Amino acid sequence: MNRHLRQAIVATAALTAGLLMTACQNGTDDSSSGKSPAGTASPVAAAKKASGSKNSKGVSGSFKNGKVTYLAPGKYIVSVQGKEDQQFWVADDTEVYGVGTICGEAGSKVDAPCTLDQLESALKKGAVNADVEMKNGTATLVTERRAAQQGSGSESGSGSDSGETVVEGVNKGKGVNGTWFGNVSYLAPGKYTVSDTKGTEQQFLVADDTKIMGYDDICDAVNTGPGGEGGVECTEAQLETAAKKGFSAEVVISNGIATTITDDH
Repeated sequence: MNRHLRQAIVATAALTAGLLMTACQNGTDDSSSGKSPAGTASPVAAAKKASGSKNSKGVSGSFKNGKVTYLAPGKYIVSVQGKEDQQFWVADDTEVYGVGTICGEAGSKVDAPCTLDQLESALKKGAVNADVEMKNGTATLVTERRAAQQGSGSESGSGSDSGETVVEGVNKGKGVNGTWFGNVSYLAPGKYTVSDTKGTEQQFLVADDTKIMGYDDICDAVNTGPGGEGGVECTEAQLETAAKKGFSAEVVISNGIATTITDDH
């Protein structure tokens, strides 16, 4: 009688433990499923996390003359003739420039800065011809290609009609040359535009040896009138700040790079 009672107690305890274990396991499965009722993580945030991983082996390099297509939120493909299609992510700091399809105006001579939302919206409608700079599988720069590059400047400027960007022209020694008088505007770090008398804007770059002279527009100058000391040399940081507001200047360009920038005085 006592032996049967002990066996019943042991069986009951075992059954209770099994039920408790099953309940715990079910709770663990629910919490580890990775599903959140509040929604999913941002694709851009996921891309940045993936690209920053120590085990990340994403592709790095330049993909020129490519065709970019939409694959998934924050994820795209660039196709270049003669190469395999390459997938890539975009991140919060990916720079995007357009000339009419991604954003901006088709007739504009200046690349317009675009948002990631504009990039996604445009590519959902169809592929876009663009150059892609990639680092560790994430695009650092996406530049829509224009049909033809702007022509000469106000004096001896010369350009290329091959559709090359200003950076490509500089790298190949085919950048624009000449002197421009007009309004200087900021485009991107180290990259600016200057308009001529007809309102046509010319892109140019600045280098470490670019001489930037200010007469109160770029940076503060002292006693710039007749008999005064004239302008003072300004820093690139001061140039960038002034160009974001806009100012008039004379810009001398050699191979797409400004040799001197002198604000009006």
